[in-house]
Amino acid sequence: MRTFVKHNGLSLFFFALFLAALVGQSLTGMAEFNSQQIADHMATLNYGQYVTSSDFAVDVAENWQSEYLQFLLYIVATVWLLQRGSPESKSLDQAGLESDREQKVGRYAEAGSPGWAKAAGFRRFAFSTSLGLVMGVVFLGSWLAQGVAGTASFNQQQLSQLENPVSFWGYLATSDFWNRTLQNWQSEFLAVGSMAVLSIYLRQRGSPESKPVGAPHESTGVEG
Repeated sequence: MRTFVKHNGLSLFFFALFLAALVGQSLTGMAEFNSQQIADHMATLNYGQYVTSSDFAVDVAENWQSEYLQFLLYIVATVWLLQRGSPESKSLDQAGLESDREQKVGRYAEAGSPGWAKAAGFRRFAFSTSLGLVMGVVFLGSWLAQGVAGTASFNQQQLSQLENPVSFWGYLATSDFWNRTLQNWQSEFLAVGSMAVLSIYLRQRGSPESKPVGAPHESTGVEG
């Protein structure tokens, strides 16, 4: 067990933080929701009812889709785009998909290479793009979930105000949907861009997200 924790410490740490934050969000979200319900002279929800409600679902989904969009764009953009001096960038002479030799695929695969890296045709292509594809699928799924849950939540509010509900496609055209979406996107894009630039000049000793402390600022694609 100790070896397992040591070998998987990073993922275990962040999954534990994720669960703690999700539970915290559900508790504070329920408190805020019920406070508004009381102010509107409407029935409150218990914990089980709240975490299965559209209000909770849309809040969770809108954050998930923006996070996975951030990683999808970062994964794909860093294939072609470079940032001089950043460890978040490839070296300045490595833009693009790189050669089969550099990527260790096909006849250049090593003994321990994954089977699909040694294969040809569709299997190699699928494995070569699998990270971006999965991130893209999760992003689209989360964005769809945000739209569906957001429609239900928006219509619940419309009906409580004696206004007409809207369809799924009608909700996608509302300012509520795009406000929820864009307020998350802009923060993610700023965070990624800041990381790429700040890591040129700042250091975090021992972190693979930073250059070695003594590396020149112009060193590109070098990790500590």
